[in-house]
Amino acid sequence: MSKQIVITGATKGLGKAMTEEFIRQGHSVYGCGRSESAVNHLSQQYSAPNEFEQVDVSDEASVAQWAEGVLSTGMTPDIVLNNAALINRNAPLWRVPTGEFSQVIDVNIKGVVHVIRSFLPAMIEVGSGVIVNFSSGWGRSTSAEVAPYCATKWAIEGLTQALAQELPAGLAAVPLNPGIIHTEMLQSCFGSGAANYPEPSEWARRAVPFILGLGPGDNGQSLSVS
Repeated sequence: MSKQIVITGATKGLGKAMTEEFIRQGHSVYGCGRSESAVNHLSQQYSAPNEFEQVDVSDEASVAQWAEGVLSTGMTPDIVLNNAALINRNAPLWRVPTGEFSQVIDVNIKGVVHVIRSFLPAMIEVGSGVIVNFSSGWGRSTSAEVAPYCATKWAIEGLTQALAQELPAGLAAVPLNPGIIHTEMLQSCFGSGAANYPEPSEWARRAVPFILGLGPGDNGQSLSVS
């Protein structure tokens, strides 16, 4: 059965790989990204019912406007994937510029809340749906020089588990660790060593079926793509 999927950060990395795999499997994707050119490319590549919009998830008004447009079609998401995220440039915490720290917080935590606030009420109304908030191995452990990113992903774990306790029956909220994948974000941390890990497209072939299988029984569980 075809599902309606909302994905943030759909224009590159894991988001783009998931978008392509969901569509390949016959599902509809409503995605967003910050790059206008990348959004336009996806829109040209994938026609209706798939839709892509330029959205900065850290901008609450922008997210609300995007969600209003998506929901006005009569579509209620089966799955919302809060995938968009930033990582700080490798540096000890005291050397991370204030503006950069704030941007990581604004996208990785506030952006997730903006999306939940905009889409969840419609899911509650129909009594079903899954919110997947992308966590990280660094949401359950730590490493040097990525403290701001670790802080946000630990926050996502707690935020999602608390949300799970608030949801009515029939819905689920899951913090999901995608694993280690060869993306631009990983390259910023691991350098050339990032190439030792799976490509996003390879990862998506495992991740998409895993995500499609999530349901109310998974509510509040900290999971990892297996």
